[in-house]
Amino acid sequence: MNRRLLRVIKVLVLVAMAGAGGLYVAAEWIFNVNSNAVLWAVSDSKAGLEVRLKGGEWKALGEVTAAELQGAMVDRYQEAGLQWKKLRVRRPAGMLGGVLQKVFGAEVHVLTLSPERFEFATSYRPNFEVTTARERLLKQDLQFAITANFREPSGAPMGWVWHEGRQVHKAFPEWSGVFFVKNGMPWFGPKSLVDEVPGTMTEGAQVYPSVMKNHTVFTYVFDAPDRFFDGPRVTYRSLAGMRQNGEIVFVLSGDGGAMNVKEVTDIAFKLSVKHATLLDGGRALQYSVQTEDGPWHFSAFNTRVDFQNPKLEKQESPVYIAVKRRPPVIKAEGLPTGAP
Repeated sequence: MNRRLLRVIKVLVLVAMAGAGGLYVAAEWIFNVNSNAVLWAVSDSKAGLEVRLKGGEWKALGEVTAAELQGAMVDRYQEAGLQWKKLRVRRPAGMLGGVLQKVFGAEVHVLTLSPERFEFATSYRPNFEVTTARERLLKQDLQFAITANFREPSGAPMGWVWHEGRQVHKAFPEWSGVFFVKNGMPWFGPKSLVDEVPGTMTEGAQVYPSVMKNHTVFTYVFDAPDRFFDGPRVTYRSLAGMRQNGEIVFVLSGDGGAMNVKEVTDIAFKLSVKHATLLDGGRALQYSVQTEDGPWHFSAFNTRVDFQNPKLEKQESPVYIAVKRRPPVIKAEGLPTGAP
């Protein structure tokens, strides 16, 4: 084999490698392929989720104590009124699943927000045109944006939506969860809270399913998860809840951090959540967080490129929960603190 032919082969190999690398980067950018490879590998596993504790030990989530779970959370970002932490998780799923989780990792994110520092609202485009958490965050200068409720195949939201004191979309009778704001305070949980909390609703979205009230997990989460929702399925999950002190807690699948409904509820329960409901999840899950270093975005699947193939189509949603910093309180000059 002469030198010229060797050079040609070498060039072709380098071109092929560069092309493969480019395709991989594009696939990761569009489809979050690393995370979805982990999801594919663990989705059929019957084993439960495991959490990496502070000392590096792995322990089944069901056996982890509340104190151990708190200690296992790793700081990601913090500012006044906002804490963003993550849990390193894994799920026994054979050799391939173990390798993919070790290479690409798997994590669950926990965001805690203080209503004293942040205000909550629904966010959508005119006529409920589908959009993304990224677009909502940047367009409205938000601190946090996340998919709210399910949508019809047409793109319309499934469930009532309130905005600025007005109901702007009709109810869906079966949906059992809610997000709403009364007297400036956000609430997440079962729809019975709407009647129990005094005041006039100004913001809100009907979501599904509710999983917890007054620190008690609803029995169907354990006994009949297939009856009303796809509870046993291991997929991307999104839970929003509130503590006794009013703090809002989001428990969210991150890259590879697939869960079933029982597992995401268990995490929330051990984090002292009082009321809780799930938001939209699966392929539709997306959320964005604004930090001092700029925005950070998570999307379970493609939100960037239009494809004709239904299996590859963009996952966009009509309604988002939007979190924004409250404007600073300006004290009147010459008046003591707390003066009317």
